[in-house]
Amino acid sequence: MTIVKPSSFSGGSSPPLCSLKRSLLTVATLTLLSLFYLSLNSLRTSPSPSPIIVNSIQNPHKFESTTTEKEEEDNNYSDVYHSPESFRLNYAEMEKRFKVYVYPDGDPNTFYQTPRKITGKYASEGYFFQNIRESTFRTLDPEDADLFFIPISCHKMRGKGTSYENMTVIVQDYVDGLIMKYPYWNRTLGADHFFVTCHDVGVRAFEGSSVLIKNTIRVVCSPSYNVGFIPHKDVALPQVLQPFALPAGGNDVENRTTLGFWAGHRNSKIRVILARVWENDTELDISNNRINRATGHLVYQKRFYRTKFCICPGGSQVNSARITDSIHYGCIPVILSDYYDLPFNDIVNWRKFAVVLREQDVYNLKQILKDIPHSEFVSLHNNLVKVQKHFQWNSPPIKFDAFHMIMYELWLRHHVIKY
Repeated sequence: MTIVKPSSFSGGSSPPLCSLKRSLLTVATLTLLSLFYLSLNSLRTSPSPSPIIVNSIQNPHKFESTTTEKEEEDNNYSDVYHSPESFRLNYAEMEKRFKVYVYPDGDPNTFYQTPRKITGKYASEGYFFQNIRESTFRTLDPEDADLFFIPISCHKMRGKGTSYENMTVIVQDYVDGLIMKYPYWNRTLGADHFFVTCHDVGVRAFEGSSVLIKNTIRVVCSPSYNVGFIPHKDVALPQVLQPFALPAGGNDVENRTTLGFWAGHRNSKIRVILARVWENDTELDISNNRINRATGHLVYQKRFYRTKFCICPGGSQVNSARITDSIHYGCIPVILSDYYDLPFNDIVNWRKFAVVLREQDVYNLKQILKDIPHSEFVSLHNNLVKVQKHFQWNSPPIKFDAFHMIMYELWLRHHVIKY
């Protein structure tokens, strides 16, 4: 009988099983040593408790203040903006760098430099003329300027009884004088120049100068993009009737029991239809004419406080001061105006705080408003309160007000200009 012996390996090497055990033992030892080293290193390099955390515990009032500031900043850059972070960064950059040169030519006692007044329907034009001189954006050195302001006021011409034909001649002569006297216009053919006018007659007066319309930035209250307004070049100026008769409304949804409200003159097709269709409705408060003052003190303005949705049809132009009235009094504006490039439309999302409709929707107006859920109404109202500051003028101007928003629009546009 043959006995089979275990096979042996040359060189006196260990069997495979023993070799595997030694390898596993070696790996385990190295792993333990690595973990020990990392733990020891962590203990040596671990930082001491942060003094900021300690101080915030010792001084809770400081912590609360910081939190309040953060909440306020978050509120400033909420989702009512298309791009909150871009707005925050660009706005801060504008405040640091943006400079505008105001041409000094023209007698302030005639049509130039100073506003006619800063009250009434065309107060926005007057406030801009005043604010630009009160602000840090103005530079006296044209070589430092990003943009150039043409300070001619058609509102002042209107106040002095100047005809439309003469306005056109005055505007053209003034601009021709600037072109001949200064080198700045010819660098861009006027693309880095802008003018401001709120009166629709003023818009037409400037339109009489083809050189102005083609290249300059038009800041106007009647931004109808079906008759020449160019949204990416021009700027929509909010028409604000200041001073407001009553304080700002808001955070008062429980007091708003009327579904919709409008009262005004029938000076446009959409207003005629609105009055004809809804004047006798029991849920929509629609009046054929402005409310007579004889009915009581500030009756018209007080209606805004009691209403959920304020109807804002276009008048002789697409714009209406009723929109900013609605915003101020906390009544959600219902835009009924086709071809209207809404103020700050490229910055704020109007559908977050307003109801934007087509003019043809006027026939279904009541049902559209009734179909808006209460939760959505509350959200629209809360967002409306957040944007109120953008639709108010101040003297001197303050951060985020109408003047600063217009300057921000101009700041955005100056980047596309090439010398």
